[in-house]
Amino acid sequence: MERWKGRVALVTGASVGIGAAIARVLVQHGMTVVGCARSVDKIEKLAAECKSADYAGTLVAHKCDLTNEEEILSMFSAIKSQYQGVDVCINNAGLAHPEPLLSGKTDLWRNMINVNVIAMSICTREAYQSMKMRNVDDGHIININSMSGHRVIPSSATHFYAATKFAVTALTEGLRQELREAQTHIRATSVSPGLVETEFAFRLYNNDPEKAAATYENLECLKAEDLASAVVYILSAPSHVQIGDIQMRPTEQRT
Repeated sequence: MERWKGRVALVTGASVGIGAAIARVLVQHGMTVVGCARSVDKIEKLAAECKSADYAGTLVAHKCDLTNEEEILSMFSAIKSQYQGVDVCINNAGLAHPEPLLSGKTDLWRNMINVNVIAMSICTREAYQSMKMRNVDDGHIININSMSGHRVIPSSATHFYAATKFAVTALTEGLRQELREAQTHIRATSVSPGLVETEFAFRLYNNDPEKAAATYENLECLKAEDLASAVVYILSAPSHVQIGDIQMRPTEQRT
């Protein structure tokens, strides 16, 4: 990770859970991290914690609604003005609504597409253009995917969500191929976790907190820090190593 000291990473959805854990560990390794979310209070609190811990890097909060392309473009413009550009892009933001295919609400399907697929693709495009403009040939784009991007479990609440994550799987591989066609050494990686103990289930089942809590009670889940460790592993790989996809489940998880 030594070569990343002083360089700039964007982490979307950095206010809680996996995004916050990734932001913290990159700051520990000396990076300047721009953490974005719709609400930045928690990111600002984390930034203060990182500063008081005397970590080598810096965390900066940026308010951004990823369903609004203009706000995304404005964020990248601000990063260019303040830090020249992005060297690492961690597309972590994602969400799920329990909307079945036979009875789901169109606006909530569209919301999942907009955040999980479209916003990720916009951030990827803008990050690459930022790297290309500055002749950065060793950047990295990491998409936080899901095991739901590789198999469909018999749960109607997550079928549409799974479709968005299958899209992430395809888009990451497509990105890898386009980067090779562009003859650049910028790399693209997908990280696909199984069950991670975060706020995810509580947001998915926001009307049934008991069901949400039960999601995490029957086995020892992954922690957000496990995903942060995977990101460090990816960024630490030698320049000739392309890590395409890391699939990681709790040891006890069956599906």
